[in-house]
Amino acid sequence: MLKKLLSHSAIYGLAPQVTKMAGFFVLPIITKDLTATDYGVSGVVTAYTTAISVFASLGLRLVLVNSFYKSPLRYKWLWRQIYGFLTMWNFAYALVLSALIYAIVPQEVADNRLMIVVLNVLPLIFFGQTQTLGTTYYQINQKPLQIALRSIVFGLMTIALNIYFITYLKMGYMGWFWSAFIVGVLTNISYFFPLNFVLKITPILNYKWRTIRRSLTVSLPTVPHYYSGYLLNSSDKAVMDLLHVKTADIGIYNLSYLVSMPASQFAHATSLAIVPTLNGYFKKSKDVAARNLVFLWQGIFFTGTFLFCIWLKEIFQFLIKNETMKGGYFIAIFVVMSFNYRPMYIGANAKLFFEERTKVLWRVSFIAGALNVLANLITIPIWGFQAAAYTTFISYLYMGYSGFYFKVFKEINPVRYYPEFWLGLTVIITFLATQIVELEMSVKLAISVSIIVGSLLLFLNIRKYFDEV
Repeated sequence: MLKKLLSHSAIYGLAPQVTKMAGFFVLPIITKDLTATDYGVSGVVTAYTTAISVFASLGLRLVLVNSFYKSPLRYKWLWRQIYGFLTMWNFAYALVLSALIYAIVPQEVADNRLMIVVLNVLPLIFFGQTQTLGTTYYQINQKPLQIALRSIVFGLMTIALNIYFITYLKMGYMGWFWSAFIVGVLTNISYFFPLNFVLKITPILNYKWRTIRRSLTVSLPTVPHYYSGYLLNSSDKAVMDLLHVKTADIGIYNLSYLVSMPASQFAHATSLAIVPTLNGYFKKSKDVAARNLVFLWQGIFFTGTFLFCIWLKEIFQFLIKNETMKGGYFIAIFVVMSFNYRPMYIGANAKLFFEERTKVLWRVSFIAGALNVLANLITIPIWGFQAAAYTTFISYLYMGYSGFYFKVFKEINPVRYYPEFWLGLTVIITFLATQIVELEMSVKLAISVSIIVGSLLLFLNIRKYFDEV
């Protein structure tokens, strides 16, 4: 089991990195043909489309996942009903998206306003949520290569198209929109054929409203939950800009986030690999095994993030040549350690998702996002831009642990997760990381080796507690 989880986590985690690295190396090629206005147009449109993207699927992916585990012989019928509903819903969503994009496109590029709208909306009109259903099917059937290969192929295609449109055709910001349109269509086609012709999951347009209403009752409370990701990850810089923080300081904060992204990517990749296993445990009422897997995951996360953080000073010195920005390593510690929320967050919420007790989820995630925005508005004027890292850390801790204290979780969960212990340990190792990061390299090397050896010995002694699904 553990070997499979590690391999799936690696596949989910490494595939996006291939295109990210390739995209980094082509920047010198395309940036000479771009202006600040080009980046501004792309940034504005992307920000607003991302802000409402959560409404495209209305959270119905949760219902798709649960039906697979709870009705393995009949789930395709429900999937076809939801597929049909989302196909129709996306016409309304596309209309709203069109109006939004038309309204926010900067006046400097008004001549291309209609084309920008068309390129962003047409994939939705033609394919709806085909890609969502396809990726969901492959994930819950634990076939990560199907998703990873598409990620690599279409990611590299996006980069090649960007070079073609921007560098060779000199299309500027429109090159990004054309590339995204072409890749979006091809990606959906790659899922459309297996979904509709191989798996026979075709949309039922004459869907039963009673079935859809019941599904929406479960899924709609999760929309604020998913929207929290936008508030937690993207609001900091907007608040800084609103509060007139110096551009240089925002740059240091952005850099700290950029260097911290491996931890975020690892959190996302391991989640994709582990959630199907947790659902398998829940299906067989193996809550103790699910809890133990979460504990193992949390321990691995603590070890990895702590080791990463104590070497951040050296990492910044190696990567960053600007002396004024090297001090960002201290901020990055809090950003990296905030991602330790993920295992315990999944430990609580995976059970709530499986049991379809989703009405309290907004109190976990959306409140965490709102808390982050409010705290930034209060603390940044007092303590400066660094405060955003501290508020992010606190907000993520709330998101990770608050779910354990809700009455509904206590009703459906038969085992103890000891959230106070893990929460306290998170704070302690974060404090230790801020101290050890300043020590000599020889001392940090000795500490790192001791932690790695100790972790391996501990794992060998406790591995008997992790059984097969």
